[in-house]
Amino acid sequence: MAFSELLDRVGALGRFQVLQMVALVVPIMWLTTQNLVENFSAAVPSHRCWVPLLDNGTAQASTPGTLGPEALLTVSIPPGPNHGPHQCRRFRHPQWQLLDPNITATNWSEAATEPCVDGWVYDLSTFTSTIVAEWDLVCDSQALRPIAQSIYLAGILVGAAVCGQASDRWLAESARWLLITGRLQWGLRELQRVAAINGKRAAGDALTIEVLPSATQEDLSVSQAPASLGTLLRTPGLGLRTCVSALCWFGFGFTFYGLALDLQALGSNVFLLQVFIGVVDILVKIGILLLLNRVGRRPMQAVSLMLTGLCILANMLVPHEMGTLRSALAVLGLGGLGAAFTCITIYTGELFPTVLRMTAVGLGQMAARGGAILGPMVRLLAVQSPSLPLLLYGAASVLSGLATFLLPETQGLPLPDTIQDVQSQAVKKATHSTRRHSVLKSTWF
Repeated sequence: MAFSELLDRVGALGRFQVLQMVALVVPIMWLTTQNLVENFSAAVPSHRCWVPLLDNGTAQASTPGTLGPEALLTVSIPPGPNHGPHQCRRFRHPQWQLLDPNITATNWSEAATEPCVDGWVYDLSTFTSTIVAEWDLVCDSQALRPIAQSIYLAGILVGAAVCGQASDRWLAESARWLLITGRLQWGLRELQRVAAINGKRAAGDALTIEVLPSATQEDLSVSQAPASLGTLLRTPGLGLRTCVSALCWFGFGFTFYGLALDLQALGSNVFLLQVFIGVVDILVKIGILLLLNRVGRRPMQAVSLMLTGLCILANMLVPHEMGTLRSALAVLGLGGLGAAFTCITIYTGELFPTVLRMTAVGLGQMAARGGAILGPMVRLLAVQSPSLPLLLYGAASVLSGLATFLLPETQGLPLPDTIQDVQSQAVKKATHSTRRHSVLKSTWF
């Protein structure tokens, strides 16, 4: 009796599996909201330099005449790049001559300015409290915001590596793993518990410890094969899969966290944009699950990554005044990343044999975390060119999408259990391709 037959007896898909899925989905949902909360807790409100004429009651009282706030702002703050008040400079002394309607722009540029030596005044009408306003992460300190995001994502990477082992003591052990490692009595109890939860207590009670060793002979031989990163990289037929898969994971993490943690750069209304992204993400992931079995893994992953990259590159050409179009392209691009994540999660598991599957998935997730750490840091390059971060995000997605075509299609194929299974699949594919080419050649003549 194989283990799959044991699992069918106690319930391969029942209440136990549903509860287990919910137990995993709920914390993942909370983690996702935590990852994106910095769009609001680290939002950058509108700001300007603190100036005495506007922000000091004593100085306002000594102002001659009855000048309004707009006039006082004109003589205190120079115009910025976007034709509004400059966010990082102020006049050293009030420029009263600027109240003359006949004044020219030349006079503005000649006026002496200085940095915001007395701090900033923030518009807290939309975001009542952010770390940017609390710690003045603006102007010369604006680089600290993406650095803080990268440090947070680096902490997630370290926590996954350190706490992942510690969390195993709180999770239900896999009955299959228990049987493979020789803990038959414990494995039998787990199978009986699954049967009880799935409403098949009688089937669980009928299981005996004598039938368990024969059910795990194949798994036992598989588990004794080497499972290491070196095996993934050195084994013929697996090295290319490992590198391309890791590149796709990296491209996803790099692009997603580079864009998703700076929604203010993609649209004017962050709240509405976040809602649209969430709705589109859910719909896309449902749709991609339906298409994977019809179109295939490789084309769907390639198209989703390349679509994301093209949307990002197109946004470089759209003026900032066309906010609606920029937001639409951003939502479509992030939706493509959601589709790519669904594809790569399923695809990676099917590319590698059982003995190396979790090692390969873990390597891919590490690559994604590495990309996530670098993603926010790339935004610092906007000082050199505002379009440079978008260019890098778009190029990473397009290149990883093109690299996907180097992987084999796994649709309809059984999951490989051993390294030999992977290599035999490659041989069969090469043989089939050679035969097909020979037939076409002979038909031509």
